[in-house]
Amino acid sequence: MTGTTTRYLYLARHGEATPDESALTDRGARQSVLLGERLRDSPLAAVVHHGPLPRAEQTARLICDQLDGVRPQPSELAGDYPPYLPRREELPPDSADAYLAHLAQIPAAERERGPDLAEAALVRFAGPVDGDEPRHELVVTHAFLIGWFVRAALDAPKWRWMGLNHANAALTIIRYAPRRPASVLFFNDTGHLPTELRRPGLPPDLRV
Repeated sequence: MTGTTTRYLYLARHGEATPDESALTDRGARQSVLLGERLRDSPLAAVVHHGPLPRAEQTARLICDQLDGVRPQPSELAGDYPPYLPRREELPPDSADAYLAHLAQIPAAERERGPDLAEAALVRFAGPVDGDEPRHELVVTHAFLIGWFVRAALDAPKWRWMGLNHANAALTIIRYAPRRPASVLFFNDTGHLPTELRRPGLPPDLRV
């Protein structure tokens, strides 16, 4: 993660999806358009990376429709997978059972490939970059991976990607400057969304 120039990593969770997660809902599409409008004046790189699943692809496409000269590009690294599988002794005793039960519900194939993908995602998208100008990159992904990047930026334990909730179409921005610790500039920012579109994707007790 070495480089000569600052990278600004924009992380967005996909818009609200249908119950079978095969497409965005009307609300999810509206969330995505509004996020694209918010980013219209941002100096984003020409490519928006997105996970391969339909809800991420559709979100990225709708965002790019609001921008000039920016196109979506699929990336397996931006997919939906658990980035780290903790051992019981790593977890707080009071919540270990709940965390492990939640992870056990994830398909085995995703659990097996997730940690390698997550490490590769850090290599690809985190850290300063080479060049003369700062780079602003947008990755449209899922809550797990956003939690993983925030955890890494804060040097938190690897299991701590869990418990970092992210609303649909919310925005997180991490700055990676040369010779400086990573800085989380925004986390789960929904300022571009009206009140009725800010809550989807969060558990009921977090809908404030």
